[in-house]
Amino acid sequence: MTKPHILQVGPYPEWDETPLNAAFAVHRYFEAADKQAFLAEIGPDIRGIATRGELGASRAMIEACPNLEVISVYGVGYDAVDLAACRERGIRVTNTPDVLTKDVADLGVAMMLCQSRGVIGAETWVRDGSWAGRGLYPLRRRVWGRRAGILGLGRIGLEVAKRLKGFDMQISYSSTRPKPEADGLTFVADPVALARDVDFLFVTLAASAATRHIVGREVIAALGENGMLINISRASNIDEEALLDALEQGTLGSAALDVFEGEPALNPRFLALDNVLLQPHHASGTIETRKAMGQLVRDNLQAHFAGAPLPTPVL
Repeated sequence: MTKPHILQVGPYPEWDETPLNAAFAVHRYFEAADKQAFLAEIGPDIRGIATRGELGASRAMIEACPNLEVISVYGVGYDAVDLAACRERGIRVTNTPDVLTKDVADLGVAMMLCQSRGVIGAETWVRDGSWAGRGLYPLRRRVWGRRAGILGLGRIGLEVAKRLKGFDMQISYSSTRPKPEADGLTFVADPVALARDVDFLFVTLAASAATRHIVGREVIAALGENGMLINISRASNIDEEALLDALEQGTLGSAALDVFEGEPALNPRFLALDNVLLQPHHASGTIETRKAMGQLVRDNLQAHFAGAPLPTPVL
């Protein structure tokens, strides 16, 4: 039986590459020197696309594959997939929710703790001899008992809230509507009002045209010179220029970021700041979760070509 032809947009770990190649005829887009020519040659054969959340699938890529049936995203975010083009052509889209939720929440809370308690700076203080030569590390701010806000109370936001409760924090959230599952949390409809009343603001929104730059100058100003912004969602949810201005001017206390516009080539202004914690978009970066994500990518592709219900459909 002929294997379905799949366009692989970006690399996966070896434990995913091997079974993907066993199940499908895989065409590795990311290895092509002339990608336009590559798509022109193999596009008509392609029935499925296996991509990553940050890479997605553009309208041009979709149009170059006239027999495309399904796009399987390795990641929970699918904002880089042109959904309008998929709807026009009846193309199914899937992602990998749930399997990465708790790891992402773990990293968000770890980033808050690391930045608030100065863990990286303190470790450098020991290594470079400052402890012996200059004395105790400068005091930082506590976490427990303070106020946290969660912008977007979906799966990841709820897991963040669950962890924050262990620190006896006052927790508020903003979402499209009050959530019945938000036990013990305070609903605040306006993101600016949410930011004004918290010390730590976690951004856990799904990205869309409606949420682009939702954390803009007003929200950042409301969070203020003692506040911390933690982003474990998508870079587009934050106005990076406004964020950088506030961090440089001290009108925002600090930030902890796992995602950036144009990553991995992030804005060099970030690298000059000592009040921002930078992470390489690895909130889901555990062996266990990445294996589960890869399995779900393949499960969705195999279900589609077998005519079975998709495990995690988006479209």
